[in-house]
Amino acid sequence: MAHYKTAKADIVPLGQKAAYGAGQLTINLYPAALGVFMFYLIYGFKMDPAMAGLVAALPKIFDALIDPIMGFITDNTRSRWGRRKPYILLGTLLTGIAFMVLWQMYPENSQAYNFVYFLVLSIIFFISFTIYSTPFIGLGYEMTPDYNERTRLMAVGQFFGQMAWMIAPWFWPLIGNPDLFFEESTEGVRVLSIWVGGFSIILGALPALFCKELVLPDLKGESKLSIKNMAANLKEFWSAIVQTLSCKPFVKLCGATFLIFNGFQTIAQFSYFIILYYIFNGSMSDTGYWPPWFSTINAACTAFLIIPIITRISTKVGKKNAFIISTFLSIIGYVLKWWGFNPANPWLMFIPLPLISFGIGGLFTLMMSMTADVCDLDELNNGTRREGMFGAVYWLMVKIGNGLAMLVSGVVLKMVGFNQNAEVQTAESMTYLRLADILIPIFFALVAILLMWTYSISEDRAHEIRDALIKRRGKVHHQGEEDTEK
Repeated sequence: MAHYKTAKADIVPLGQKAAYGAGQLTINLYPAALGVFMFYLIYGFKMDPAMAGLVAALPKIFDALIDPIMGFITDNTRSRWGRRKPYILLGTLLTGIAFMVLWQMYPENSQAYNFVYFLVLSIIFFISFTIYSTPFIGLGYEMTPDYNERTRLMAVGQFFGQMAWMIAPWFWPLIGNPDLFFEESTEGVRVLSIWVGGFSIILGALPALFCKELVLPDLKGESKLSIKNMAANLKEFWSAIVQTLSCKPFVKLCGATFLIFNGFQTIAQFSYFIILYYIFNGSMSDTGYWPPWFSTINAACTAFLIIPIITRISTKVGKKNAFIISTFLSIIGYVLKWWGFNPANPWLMFIPLPLISFGIGGLFTLMMSMTADVCDLDELNNGTRREGMFGAVYWLMVKIGNGLAMLVSGVVLKMVGFNQNAEVQTAESMTYLRLADILIPIFFALVAILLMWTYSISEDRAHEIRDALIKRRGKVHHQGEEDTEK
């Protein structure tokens, strides 16, 4: 395949890449922290498990529904500060404050009070998070028009994002061990939520302060947002969703992401159960810090090893081929887990991690870069720039996959005979759980490879699209810069 040298004007400066990475750390730190804190909603605040599941699910469903609305709003905003930055600044402030207030509960409160309190504040938190994350993702898609520089930018973002998954596992012992800082786990949740929210407010503001937005020429078909035009805006909103889902390359990206991420999330908690009940025979004291180390090293492999390798492979053979290679390598890693989880030698559990990390590490680095290419194709076909809508629909698929994975995960645990009330699980149950831990992600990965096999936007095609856009609407540039298109 032909390779094109990235023009100097298309290279995103290191400072802007770091600022974009800070935003990725922010949007990963919240879900990573939530994954830990939600455990203490039951364990510490004594909420009924069924009510805890309901209060966790309802806001996520609402969150998924409002993503495309925010995508439409940010795409069609015109202000002196740009389409993205005002929402990013407002969103990071609201999200941080909402997260801090969300966890200021006490187990002495009635269960009904805590349920209503948490439900209302969760909805406020997820609305705020959408105000931040949707324009931030759209901003990343438009920071460079170059095929390979987009992958390098997303690689930096994913590198920073993995830091959240290295940090969050250590919230478990920090909150739950009374010999460290907090006598009560609920106190630990309240205090740490303030630190997480405050830290994220600062990090989340950096993309708005230092990254450059695309300055758009006058494009046909723009929507004029206003109360007066609300009926027309609603019609245009539904039209934008239809146009987004009619883009075949984008549908392939969404489908592959749904499959890979769904497979990964379905078995995400299985490793903890296998470590506890298979390797250490149900002994919490023997299990110790092995689970957080397992999660941290997995994220570290992704950040320091896999993302740089995938970025290099993508430059050499193209994004689609890099995705197929990385997904196939993750399949090998999942197979090795059968021998890696070994009661005779717990250290072997770390051997498959570098290969497994190719799955998620390659997925989001490449898919986000390819979505940026799809945004160019959409402008060529429809005459509008809709990074926000594409980002919103893409992450809608991720959230739906996450929700379904949580459901499937519980069903699988039930099917294999896992007994949550037993201190020791049966050998048969553990065998079936270990098989599910391997076969489920492999199945989804193979289907994703088949789906992406005919993905059509290569490096040559991306440059053809870019040239056609320049001829149609002229050169474009970023805020504070001269025209960058040559």
